[in-house]
Amino acid sequence: MTSIAKPVLHCDGLVVHCMDYRLQKILHPWVMNRFGADNFDIVSLAGGVHDYEMVLKYVELGVKIHSINEVVLINHEDCRAYGRDGTYKRHVSDLLEAEHKIEALFPSLSVETFYLHLNGKFESILPA
Repeated sequence: MTSIAKPVLHCDGLVVHCMDYRLQKILHPWVMNRFGADNFDIVSLAGGVHDYEMVLKYVELGVKIHSINEVVLINHEDCRAYGRDGTYKRHVSDLLEAEHKIEALFPSLSVETFYLHLNGKFESILPA
């Protein structure tokens, strides 16, 4: 009996953002415009990159099962998962740290980070 190889599944990107319901009307059109209707994995976690270890598990899965080549990390203004620690400076620091760690573990991945303002503005966070 010969085994039949499973087809390789591929999508371009993995998007990680907060689960906050207030973001959905902003995020969905942005992600669809960026990647298309069926070309991305999406992960909603309380706090976005706040729990880096959980984010890393999803990045590993995205690489392994969908051969992703891009990761987009999005934190947002007034994130209740961060509580009082949710300052702009902390979000930027966490996003850049997550980006750096992912790039170190997966050098072939492109990683982009954004801070989403509740008015709908995506602010690109660039390494210093």
